[in-house]
Amino acid sequence: MSPPRSGGRRRHPATRRRALDGARLTAYDVLDAVTSRQAFANLLLPQLLRERQLEPRDAGFATQLAYGTLRAQGTLDAILTGLVSRPLAELDPRVLDLLRLGAYQLVDLRVPSHAAVDTTVDLTRAIVGTGASGLVNAVLRKVAAGGDRAAWLAALAAEGDERLALATDHPGWIVDAWRDALGDEAELEPALLADDVAPEVHLVARRMDRAALAEESGGQPGPWSPYAVRLGGGDPGRLASVRSGRAAVQDEGSQLAALLLTRAPLDGPESAWLDMCAGPGGKAGLLAVTRPGGVRLTAADRAPHRAELVRQALAGEDDVEVVAADGREPPWQPGTFDRVLLDAPCTGLGALRRRPEVRWRRTPEDLAPLVELQLELLASALAAVRPGGVVAFVTCSPHTEETVAVVDVAAARDDVEVLPVAPLFPEVPDMARGDYGQLWPHRHGTDAMFMALLRRTR
Repeated sequence: MSPPRSGGRRRHPATRRRALDGARLTAYDVLDAVTSRQAFANLLLPQLLRERQLEPRDAGFATQLAYGTLRAQGTLDAILTGLVSRPLAELDPRVLDLLRLGAYQLVDLRVPSHAAVDTTVDLTRAIVGTGASGLVNAVLRKVAAGGDRAAWLAALAAEGDERLALATDHPGWIVDAWRDALGDEAELEPALLADDVAPEVHLVARRMDRAALAEESGGQPGPWSPYAVRLGGGDPGRLASVRSGRAAVQDEGSQLAALLLTRAPLDGPESAWLDMCAGPGGKAGLLAVTRPGGVRLTAADRAPHRAELVRQALAGEDDVEVVAADGREPPWQPGTFDRVLLDAPCTGLGALRRRPEVRWRRTPEDLAPLVELQLELLASALAAVRPGGVVAFVTCSPHTEETVAVVDVAAARDDVEVLPVAPLFPEVPDMARGDYGQLWPHRHGTDAMFMALLRRTR
């Protein structure tokens, strides 16, 4: 593209993007979307990579930049705070994201300063303007002069939990929550660091043999779920079995959470199961293929668009019903079901490996309304199950307030019995959390899923 004539109309910055580094521009666009419209990086980035058709090496670098910068935001902001003359909150959000992107390359990736600084300045000039590029240039040169992460941690002079939070890229309140959930100080740092490692892709063989899925994908059978295959890399969306719906992407921990419902001992006959908060349909899809013959599966979600995703996941299955309904105001009668799965809305802190921005998006203030919702849904789930039936309560979080504390309230009722989880999974080590179950990335290579099992006694 030729430059504009002298004195002519200035081009819109977007028209100059073709000359910019494609990987860094894609990473920036993810950061901007997360900041400006609360996007989820794990949903947006794959879409951008498909649209822009980056070379594999560039796509890998864009992924590393986007996820790494989002994950390290707290530490990067601590570094930048001392180098910018005004509060970071007063900066143009685009400039702050660009500073974080450049600082991450310098501090964590050890990209040569001329490459990291110059490309970030070019991005700033094209996206924000020449004036902002001067600020970015000056600040990033100071970041480069300060050295790598170890040098900056020493310079910040943080101690105790503050240092642990900066070193592992977690807010302090999550450090405290993990310590409480683990109950073992020696495991705390390994657990936090496991949140910072890119997770494997896990597949579930729904309507096909697992060995055939492993052969097609080049993956290995998962160690815990008899339906799981773990991939070392590649795009699972390109697999014929995934495109056809015979297999799907599903974390092995999520598979175990669904299988918990099927393994629970039941008093009396069974004919009806319920997945109360089923969207987007992963667990419902596995329940549909593992239920005994003659059992009807009802899957509900209060959001119509999520209920539609469940319908798509259950397409082709017989004797299933999908309803858009709030589990607190259900269309079904009390005591209708023999087994109920409640995958309750939660903070999602158990999936920080997959959603790195969530650690900075969530706050302790989010817990109280979620806990209230979980308590209401669990009470409704217990009402939906017949005496002798079971409720599996699941959250993708290890935080005590939205796990043990919630189930303990229900367990205190005189018509509820707690069934130990770990004996139902003898092949899975170190998952017992009292009578409940807890998976961890550093122990099991899965999301940090919490599981509890309750029987309605009368």
